[in-house]
Amino acid sequence: MSDGGGGAYRRYVALGDSQTEGVGDGDDVVGLRGWADRLAELLAGVDPEVTYANLAVRGRLAGQVRAEQLAPALALRPDLATVVAGVNDLMRPGFDADATAGHLEAMFAALAGQGARVATLTFPDVSRLIPLARPLGSRVEDLNRRIREAARPHGVTVVETSGHPVVTDPRLWSADRLHAGPLGHARIAAAVAQALELPGSDDAWTRPLPPPSRPAPTGLRAVGAELRWAGIFLGPWLGRRLRGRSSGDGRRAKRPELLPVAAV
Repeated sequence: MSDGGGGAYRRYVALGDSQTEGVGDGDDVVGLRGWADRLAELLAGVDPEVTYANLAVRGRLAGQVRAEQLAPALALRPDLATVVAGVNDLMRPGFDADATAGHLEAMFAALAGQGARVATLTFPDVSRLIPLARPLGSRVEDLNRRIREAARPHGVTVVETSGHPVVTDPRLWSADRLHAGPLGHARIAAAVAQALELPGSDDAWTRPLPPPSRPAPTGLRAVGAELRWAGIFLGPWLGRRLRGRSSGDGRRAKRPELLPVAAV
């Protein structure tokens, strides 16, 4: 068990959607790594006996994470759990902030009530990465506020990634701009490690990247880049929504049991 002060954790369980599953860091052929895998590796650097399960499945709404992942997570009796969900909810036309926050708080309460250290994240403003998503900016702010409010009564550690400019540097994101790339996942893991006060962690994850070697496109080049992005990524996403489909249909958790981190 954890010593409660940034020491070793023996049973880490991750709940969530595509970010926690690791989409953007690897692929379905070579396998996904992701920030939760990377955090587990950092935990194992403190205590090699740590075991790790990842119940996250892409495309899941907060209510689905609660319905499908909470009971299995509790059965694993974690001493550390991460719960990251809500972005898929806020991207839906019928976003219900109260319901989303309620699902998150229910998970926080259940896991913390069983004795787990629980951590979660706030989210960056996606409109800085996707100009077409500007209408979602206020939703992100609202969701982040509600995450903090839901976390407070249960002693949940909130990893404040949203307030650092580097988190919207495009180089931290994959080509779809919806999922972190390998560097982004590494920084998320480092942020959670710092919030948990793991030995050797620091605030290096907040520091900006070196200046880009190429300037960002402007004018017609920028418009062309947005149109290409919309055709490759936005179109298929909208198509799934119209058909009532999800990228996670038919998928199961990649790591449903607690296993040694060496098996990541």
